[in-house]
Amino acid sequence: MQQEKVVVGEGTEFPLDSLLTLPDVAESGIPSVVLVHGSGPQDKDETIKAVAPFRDIAEALADKGIATLRYDKRTQTYGKEMMVHPGNITVESETIEDAIRAAHLLRDDPRIGKVFILGHSLGGMLAPRIDAEGGDFDGIIIAAGSPRTLREIMLDQFAETSTQYKGLIRKIADKQVTKLAKEFAAIDSMTDEEAQQKRLFGQTRAYYFKEMEAHPASQYLESMTKPVFIFQGDKDFQVYPEKDFEGYRQLLEGRPNVALKLYPGLNHVFNDSCKTRTIKDYETPGKVDPRVTDDIARWILSN
Repeated sequence: MQQEKVVVGEGTEFPLDSLLTLPDVAESGIPSVVLVHGSGPQDKDETIKAVAPFRDIAEALADKGIATLRYDKRTQTYGKEMMVHPGNITVESETIEDAIRAAHLLRDDPRIGKVFILGHSLGGMLAPRIDAEGGDFDGIIIAAGSPRTLREIMLDQFAETSTQYKGLIRKIADKQVTKLAKEFAAIDSMTDEEAQQKRLFGQTRAYYFKEMEAHPASQYLESMTKPVFIFQGDKDFQVYPEKDFEGYRQLLEGRPNVALKLYPGLNHVFNDSCKTRTIKDYETPGKVDPRVTDDIARWILSN
């Protein structure tokens, strides 16, 4: 395995520290993957407490002859600068632009052959749009994504968290979920300008959700003919197999270009630390299960 420091978006307003991981034998025609993060500020390894799924995937794929490009997310490096105008933050500025720049960087490397995208969680939800807006990948990998809207998923997450409390705290939590549901529902009747001003929680504005929902994943996937691999762990507590993976299945099952797989015993970051089915599980060091990385490699090499 070889690792080279590169810059995604070099010469732009938002250059990002990045790592190109290559197989030991790196000559020409190497298949490659752009790794696209989930929600929130993330480093290039997608570090969450004691786990680093993007580092695990990059190292495992290098052993299989596949290159990866991973980079610090824009909100990780330039969060303060972006928060000067929080109403302007969308998935376009937060995620999509940099993923397309990463694809171009790989295509400009004479050692690289086909270029794929692997989007995790929110990155998986956005992967079809990234492809359509200029990524132009040779194949799409969606890891623990969803064809539903982000606000639907977040309401489920908040409601699930509420069930973990009792008594007065449970009542307070339930009221907060109800309040958020009303605020989310109100987005549909807002103008873009109103949504840019409406604060939901922290600095997040309603326009972030409104803009994203104007480009539903289903509209890209239904017309897509290039190879797609969608997978999830059945112990995922952040995105729901019975709603999200099943949603992909109902939308795409039977399509010759689509492969779907649900992994028994794995969580949102694809390891088997699932004791509490809460964020505390990520405090236990663990790596992405080899079943997952073997399947990713096999799928890429077959396409």
